[in-house]
Formats: sequence, structure tokens, C-alpha cells
Amino acid sequence: MKTIALLLSSLLLSVSAFAAEKQPNIVFFLIDDLGYADCGFNGGKEIQTPNIDKLAAGGTVLESLYVQPVCSPTRAALMTGRYATHTGVYTIVRPHATWGLPLTERTLANALHDAGYATSIIGKWHLGEFEPAYLPTSRGFDHHYGHYFGMLDYFTHMRGPDLDWYRDGQQIKEEGYTTHLLAREACRTIAEKDKAKPLFLYVPFNGVHGPLEVPEEYLKPYGALTGGRQKLAGMLAAVDEAIGQIVAALEKSGERENTLIIFSTDNGGPPPGSNGPLRAFKGSIYEGGVRGCAFANWPGHIPAGKRIKEPMHTVDWYPTLVKLAGGSLEQKTPLDGKDVWPMLTQGAPSPHDAILCVQSPTVAALRMGDWKLVVNGSDADSEEAPAEGAKAKGKGKKGKGGAKKTANTADTFALYNLANDIGEKNNLAAQEPERLATMRAKLAESLKDAVTPGQVGHEAAAMFDQTKKKKAP
Repeated sequence: MKTIALLLSSLLLSVSAFAAEKQPNIVFFLIDDLGYADCGFNGGKEIQTPNIDKLAAGGTVLESLYVQPVCSPTRAALMTGRYATHTGVYTIVRPHATWGLPLTERTLANALHDAGYATSIIGKWHLGEFEPAYLPTSRGFDHHYGHYFGMLDYFTHMRGPDLDWYRDGQQIKEEGYTTHLLAREACRTIAEKDKAKPLFLYVPFNGVHGPLEVPEEYLKPYGALTGGRQKLAGMLAAVDEAIGQIVAALEKSGERENTLIIFSTDNGGPPPGSNGPLRAFKGSIYEGGVRGCAFANWPGHIPAGKRIKEPMHTVDWYPTLVKLAGGSLEQKTPLDGKDVWPMLTQGAPSPHDAILCVQSPTVAALRMGDWKLVVNGSDADSEEAPAEGAKAKGKGKKGKGGAKKTANTADTFALYNLANDIGEKNNLAAQEPERLATMRAKLAESLKDAVTPGQVGHEAAAMFDQTKKKKAP
């Protein structure tokens, strides 16, 4: 009898160990152009986001998650675990541009696929499409549904003269509001999931990026708002509804308890979005451009009702998720990201001694502890003009010490203590010369191997090819 009891105990321990080692599903929501303070969980008062706020309350809010100033660079950082200085993706990959995320890069989808995951991207790719090798289904994803570019029409799915709507590389014409279609596809993917495989479901919504478009019924609760702000509110409400539907699909399938959900914006919000107390907007290396609105939720694994001030960067998701999934981090390209799982789950400090944010090798910011160095910073949006009906909702005006580098001018440096100046109003560079020198040296070290921007390399190669053709007999 005692032997049977011991055997049963051993069996139970084995089952528990197996359950503990079970690979989690990973659902990553990336919200386009979401303001830092537009959701309720981050202080927003005007827009109702009950589904997002419920997830945030059940998980840990990341108050200092750094992203890149604009779309494509953040997506490249997420997919590779590497800074823009190493991928060359410093800026937007425009429609039909003859460049994209370098094919030498191993992606998060590649790594998770190798670890046994089914991999799907439902939404915006934005990392190159001019050749089949650059498409998401050639970069580790089993399935893609959605669009390649930014700024498509939410109803016609046109981006300029092009229909920008695809299923696994095939252009398709469908009717419907894009946020609704992406939610429906994500729910279908979950319902039809292979039970024998964990799922990596990457959902980069095009909401709430311009053009500001939303079905009329989403505007009705926001009659007190006007213009672009009212439209943005309706668009975010539609995204919130979509996230609620996707979480409900996880619950219906019985997968919710074993699913890690990550929520993040790709950059700071542009007007009419609100970045709260942060300075500037999308396209800037000030906090309003690079501090993301984010949280992580996994019942029983990530603490509920917690907020973390420790800084991390989007590059950190790559090693953290691959390690959590039991995958391999052995690869040719060295990582900039670090495993933040102990920080998320055990209260450990940030694994970084410094975090880098860049627009280019000459326009950069470095955070070390509570201090931030800004080189050649500007409050201007480096991607596009303000959206329709734009009215600044945040600290978008220049603070003290802000400057923009122009031709034939020297670099400008600004130093801020974010612990008591989150709005980056007071430039302390003159008062802290030793700290300034230390951080400048660290930034120089971080930039010493910065690669040429991808679009420049491809443009140079194209010009070289054209020159060769002209010289050919």
C-alpha cells in the first residue's frame, strides 16, 4: 500500500512538472499610434477601454517600456531583439520601397516556430514586401492576414492606389472595417488552433493610426468630444471591443489560463492622442515619442494589480519570450535585448545599465537609471503631419533645452532627471557636467557599431546597379 502511495505521489509530481513546463500561448497586441495616456489604466478619462483595463488590472503595468519613435523600427526591434543601430531599420518602410528588415535577421516568429509554435500575424506587417522573401510568411509566420503598409483606408483597404489587404501573400478584396476583420480572423485562428501546439498570435492592429475613420455607432458615446479626438475615441473603443472578443475566444477554447497576453503601443501617440505628462509626440525621442503604453497578463504567473517603473525596451521581448517558450537563443546575430522575466514576475531590477532609443545614428537618447540624455532632440513628428482635427493633448511644446540639429550645426545635448521631471522641461546638462560626460561616453560606445540606415544602403545599391547598366555595352 505504501509503495502504491509513493508511486501515485511520484506520478502527481511528474504531472505537475509537465504542467509547469507546458509552453504558454503568446498573444501580442500591438496598437498603432496609441497615446500613453489614452487608456483608462494609464490615466485616460475621456475614452472607455473596459476590456483593455480589465487585462491591465489582472496583470502588471509597465510604466517605462521603451519603443522606437515610429512604426517600422519598433516592429523590427520586437521581431529581432536588436536595436535599429544593428538592423538598419531607423525609419518607416514605405510602400514598395526596395528594402525591409534584412534577410540576415532571425525573427521572433522564426525562433518560436523552431520551438514548436504555430505562428500567426493578424494585422500590419510594415517590414518590407517588395520581394516574396520579405513577406511575413517567409519570416517565420505560418499565416498572415491583414496588410503590409500603414495608413490604409479602414473601409476600402486601399493605401493610395493599392489594395493593401492580403491572406498568406495573396491580395484579397473583402468588405468590412479593418478592426472588425482582424478580430474575426484572430478569433478564428484561436478556435481552429491545433491543440497539440502552442500558439504565437501577433495582432498588430492598424487602429488607431490615421486616417481617423470609424463606423458611426462608435462615435455616439463620445458626443462631448469633437473632430479628430471624437474619431480617435471611437477607433480606440473598436480596438477595445476587438480585444475583448479575442480574450473571449481564448476563454471559450479553454486556452486562457495558459496564455501570456502582452499589450503595447508601437510609438507615442500623435495628436489628437494624449501622452499625458510626457513631452512631445510620435516621431520624437522625447518621452512622448518613445515611452509605450503597455502591460503583461498571465494568470498565476505575472502578478495582478502591479505597476513596474523599472525601464525595459521592446528588444527585451525577444529573449524573454523565446526563453519562456523553451526555444534557443543561439544565433548569428547578437541580441541587444535582455530577459526581463525576473523583473516581471519577481520584482527584480531592470537588467539594463543603459537603454538606447534612436531616430538615426545622430539623433538619439540614452536612459541610465533615472537619467536621460537626449542628443539633437526635436518635438517634431519625423514621420507625418498631424492627423485630421489634431489638437495637442500632452506636453507637446518645447521644454527648456530642446533643439533640432540642422546642417552645419554642432550636436546639442540635453540631460533630464526623469524621477522628478518626467515632462523633460529642465535641461540639467550644465549643472551635471560629470554625469553628462559619462552618459555621452556610454552613448558613443552604444553607437560605435551603428549600421547605415537600411533605405540608404538599398538606394545606394540601386544607384550602383543603374550606373553599371548605363556603362554596359
